[in-house]
Amino acid sequence: MKSYKSLDIKLRPDESIDDFMGGRLKLIQSRKGYRFSIDAILLSEFVSIKRGDIIVDLGTGCGVIPLVILSKGVIGYAYGLEIQPELASQAARNAFLNGFDQKMGVILGDIGKPPLKPSSADVVICNPPYRQRESGRINPDPQRAIARHEIRISLDEILGAAQQLLKPKGRLAMIYPASRLIDILVRMHGFSLEPKRLRVIYPGIESEAKLVLIEAALEGRRGLKLMQPLIDQGDFSP
Repeated sequence: MKSYKSLDIKLRPDESIDDFMGGRLKLIQSRKGYRFSIDAILLSEFVSIKRGDIIVDLGTGCGVIPLVILSKGVIGYAYGLEIQPELASQAARNAFLNGFDQKMGVILGDIGKPPLKPSSADVVICNPPYRQRESGRINPDPQRAIARHEIRISLDEILGAAQQLLKPKGRLAMIYPASRLIDILVRMHGFSLEPKRLRVIYPGIESEAKLVLIEAALEGRRGLKLMQPLIDQGDFSP
């Protein structure tokens, strides 16, 4: 391992530090393992955040989602829950590297059994594995496989964790494949989560929908706001 400049930040040989958001954030990531995608950024821009909110990011990876939100300076505190020790270490070091170690805690733990106080979060965020365990080729890299396939976590476990952690009327924000939209909407109702905002993402103006951004409220009233579509990567398009 090596140190990063004068800070007490250690880098493994297989890690790099990348500038993001015009240098406002620096992120330690694996060179060849799991690296965050634009999906995480779109989700961090989509979620409704209020000043002083306590947020929990389920499966935080390198911590990019809470770090982007913290860079806006509005939340009270962020928890990142991650089951993979290498990624949890990256998230913790990224919080320190960006000066948010007093505003962000990283917890090594299982989403299915979140080690946090029930009804303690205003917002739960999750960029989950998109593919069911039995579908498609499993990536030989363990980090990428767990991030992409429901190997260690299922949709029901994610929704159950959100139901447990959220305060009444608290918000869950997720990004999910458009092809599984009905599945997630139906399952949300089974956990007292009422879909309130939905935005469909299209790769191009003439393409079929690829992903959807969904925000639900715990024990919320009925009424879904269908927002304008997002084409390509929105403001982050090349």
